[in-house]
Amino acid sequence: MRDLKTVIGFTIKDMAKRKSFIVSTIILLAIIIIGINIPNIIKAFTGDSDGDTNNKLLVVDSSNLFEGSLDSLNSMNLGYEVSITNENLSFDDIKTKIDNGEIDEAIIIENGENNSHKIRYIVKDMAMISGMPEELMAGINSIYTNLQISKLGLTQEELQSLNPNFEYSIEQTEEQQVSGNILVIMLLSIVLFYAIYFCAYQVSSSITTEKTSKIMETLVTSTSPTTIVLGKTIGIGIVGLIQVCVFVGVALITAKFCLDPELLSSVLDMSKITPYLGIMTIIYFILGYFAYSLLYALTGSTVSKPEDIQSANAPVAILALIGFYLSYFTMMNPNSDLNAFAAIFPLSSPFCMPFRMMMGIATPAQLVASIVVLIITILIIAKVAIKIYSNAILNYGTKMTIKDMVKIYRDKK
Repeated sequence: MRDLKTVIGFTIKDMAKRKSFIVSTIILLAIIIIGINIPNIIKAFTGDSDGDTNNKLLVVDSSNLFEGSLDSLNSMNLGYEVSITNENLSFDDIKTKIDNGEIDEAIIIENGENNSHKIRYIVKDMAMISGMPEELMAGINSIYTNLQISKLGLTQEELQSLNPNFEYSIEQTEEQQVSGNILVIMLLSIVLFYAIYFCAYQVSSSITTEKTSKIMETLVTSTSPTTIVLGKTIGIGIVGLIQVCVFVGVALITAKFCLDPELLSSVLDMSKITPYLGIMTIIYFILGYFAYSLLYALTGSTVSKPEDIQSANAPVAILALIGFYLSYFTMMNPNSDLNAFAAIFPLSSPFCMPFRMMMGIATPAQLVASIVVLIITILIIAKVAIKIYSNAILNYGTKMTIKDMVKIYRDKK
């Protein structure tokens, strides 16, 4: 136990002192802070203020077709600051107002014959839009329809029958009902994958670097290979977990103080984030990290040159991508059997099960099965990795092949 603590402490100090680790952490923190502040940066460059976010729309009704009823557009929350005029403004007059920044867009209503009217939508650049906004067209049509209905002298009951108040709801036939923002859940799955993947990758890099610097010879003579494998895995895992917690903490604090509360609540639904879910996510991070880091410890011990790390790690990277994509794409249909399989399959369960829990569709049986299968997988990988590691760690020759690793594992000595 004392040797294990020594290896863990040595690994933590070595990781924390690396310039690459410090620089990458600072860069990622800067990216997180800048990324969250993108809406504020855009506002700063465009000159928009929090109280002036709506486009200025001028509606020209020179023939008074709407008889002054267009003012109700401002009460429809269409995202426009609407001003109405009955002046006979031409296209050039509108162009001048847009160029001078007096307005952003304009609508010219032209009264036609036989109840055929023309509406001209004028913007500065058509490349930025696909057509006249549907909500704006619906608002204008609604105002005109109500105006014409009011002229028919209908009773209040007749008017209500023409504008029924429907209550809409959506239901599903699946027994398990999915809740939560799927987009946010998929984004968090990506974050968890990269956290596990890059932390585990550091194990392989650390082992190969120490082999190159001959530090491994000192470690092997001081303690057992099993202690080295577990110590380095736990040490790098602790550093990685702290790093992830710092990233998440900085992201949440930055979002809290730099983003509009309404925007934050609409994008990130925190109602599903509970202490229980947080604890389970950490558990899956730890288990997923151990599974992949032990695989990387195995591949790192088979090479003696840092430039050979990527080629040696390629099979593990492929397995990690298979597990992640199996989880990621099946989340689009979380009630499918394939997503339930991904939540138990050990390569994908660390990226899938926490978010099935967040969606409220993970059963206790699935949760227990997922953790048990993952732990058994870790024990099997650990047994294989430690044995091959014990025999390959002092190999300074060419990169070992899979055939060599199988031969080492079968060796009973």
